[in-house]
Amino acid sequence: MSSSPAEHTVIIESAENKTSQKITDELPVAIGYPLKAVAFVMRQIVTFAGFLMAFTFGAVVVIRYGFGGDLFAYEEWLLGISIIGFFAGAVLASARNLHINADILGIVIQNPRLIWWRGFVVLTVEVLVILFLMYACYVSLLDDFSFPRLRATPVLRIPFVTWRICIMVAFGFMATFTAAYLYVHIRKGLGLPLRSEMQKGEAQ
Repeated sequence: MSSSPAEHTVIIESAENKTSQKITDELPVAIGYPLKAVAFVMRQIVTFAGFLMAFTFGAVVVIRYGFGGDLFAYEEWLLGISIIGFFAGAVLASARNLHINADILGIVIQNPRLIWWRGFVVLTVEVLVILFLMYACYVSLLDDFSFPRLRATPVLRIPFVTWRICIMVAFGFMATFTAAYLYVHIRKGLGLPLRSEMQKGEAQ
């Protein structure tokens, strides 16, 4: 593992490159473009869910206190929308490596080699934890489908598996993006050029 000054600059983890450098740009085209599409879809879901929740709560206030009525069973369908929007946001955070990481070692460690190993361990643990959560969602779904009738909300009869499936899919995407950061981290540790660096070299 090389320790040249150029390799000490961890572009994926730096605050500057979190905004200017996308992890999908460092992946092979066959993987990077589908993940770009996933990130785009997640952004639309987050935007739609946020707008719908704000509009619904505003409408509830107006209907309840302005007209003395009530928005029929809005809690049930809005619950599903809010859960899906929340996990879509979690996928976006994984795509941008913006999840909160309470790791004091990133401040204490100064040795470049140890910094690399610390990053490797953190990313590996994150992938394993997310995969475990994805498996837990799968087991939960098996339990839901074991019943003669799917458990659902009391009024609109929306099956609980609707958003549980979405949660499992979200964990899958989170694991994929985290694994992408791990892939780039390993390439940097081995001193291999990143895709963006190769493209800059070809352009020159």
